[in-house]
Amino acid sequence: MLDSPLKLLQEVVLRVPYQFTSFMKTASRLVLLALTSNFASNYICAEWHQYRGPSFDGVTTETLNVGNLKKEALWKVPTPNGFSSFSAADGIVATLATRQDEDGITRETCFVYNASSGKMIWSADLAPSNYKSGGGNAGAKGNDGGDGPRSTPTLHGGKVYVYDADMNLYSFEAKSGKLVWKQRIGKDFDGQEIRWKNAVSPLIEGDLVIVPGGGAGNAFLAFNKNTGAVAWKNGDATMTHATPTIATLHGVRQAIFFMTSGLVGVDIKNGKILWEQTHPFKVSTAASPVVDGDFVYCSAGYGVGGGLYKVSKSGGKFSSKRVWFSKDVVNHWSTPVLHEGHLYGMFSFKKYGNGPIQCIELATGKEKWRTQGFGPGNVTLTGDGKILALSDDGHLVVIQASPLAYKELGRVKAVSGKCWSTPVLSGGRIYARSTKEGVCIDVSGG
Repeated sequence: MLDSPLKLLQEVVLRVPYQFTSFMKTASRLVLLALTSNFASNYICAEWHQYRGPSFDGVTTETLNVGNLKKEALWKVPTPNGFSSFSAADGIVATLATRQDEDGITRETCFVYNASSGKMIWSADLAPSNYKSGGGNAGAKGNDGGDGPRSTPTLHGGKVYVYDADMNLYSFEAKSGKLVWKQRIGKDFDGQEIRWKNAVSPLIEGDLVIVPGGGAGNAFLAFNKNTGAVAWKNGDATMTHATPTIATLHGVRQAIFFMTSGLVGVDIKNGKILWEQTHPFKVSTAASPVVDGDFVYCSAGYGVGGGLYKVSKSGGKFSSKRVWFSKDVVNHWSTPVLHEGHLYGMFSFKKYGNGPIQCIELATGKEKWRTQGFGPGNVTLTGDGKILALSDDGHLVVIQASPLAYKELGRVKAVSGKCWSTPVLSGGRIYARSTKEGVCIDVSGG
């Protein structure tokens, strides 16, 4: 397979010691860019098969041609309600939106489309979309109607994995939509329904599908991705809306959950809790943790703020401690991306339509710059150091990732409606959506 060296190199970079991380990340991107350039004629680059991408960090090895940003869209499709993002792999894209079933009940629904044409391949109705506010509020310069699914489907190995609002975990055949297996976490694992319901996306690591959500003894769950059988379960912590991340710290591959108690590192192999770090909680936590070597950043809204924590290991035991904490560094559900020691993303709380995009120095929490007018949208980092931002009023904006100053490289009004989802760059195309429509824009070529 042509993608084998790319995936292998990405995996190696993820596992190197922290003191070499910055160097190796830069070197790997250069090599990956060279590889993808050589394979450009017959290789669709950097599939984005799950929320926050293949490396769980919002980073792609792909580049985009800013000059093509304003090209006519390849396709548009209706995506009513919700803040699910697109996933893209194997020639298809998937997201969750809503529609009425044959009984007139509005349900969140998994929609799978042909990535090139936008033609719907299949759809599957899931949980009733009976959210009690939390998104339908006015925002994004007046665009209302956001109630609906927040979770993003995962595409992997010919399957589509979905974690719905009522904490049901599904595996569907990607080609046909046939149900392969289902786990009722809400009912069978004492799932703890949280305010505004589940927003976590399922993560694939090896043969595992990993999610939080159960009650006592079931807070952290892993299932065999092929059969749906329980691989491991552990923990008593209460889930939040934050999708976990997966990273290697001190040579141990682990899932890092952001729970109401704070951060929890869990061994991927067996579900053993490796370390825990308290972080304040109020009402809702929705942004994913960001990992840089042995350091983990997290942030929450509702007057909480963000912090950086250092994870250590001595004598086989893990521990963690606070490096800094600031109430002024706030990500509500907009997870920032990391580039050369700096965080880039939307830092604000309920500043719909006008909240800033900022650059924050990771080591200190100090602001380098800010520019208003983005609201609580989301960002992706490209392979050549550009920020692809989707504002909450539907503008796609390309920004140079530099701590020196805000430098805008291109902008286009891509969709109408409210956008609290993440823009995806995969196969030379941008996939973005709102509470009204999804769009595909070709930004490949010269």
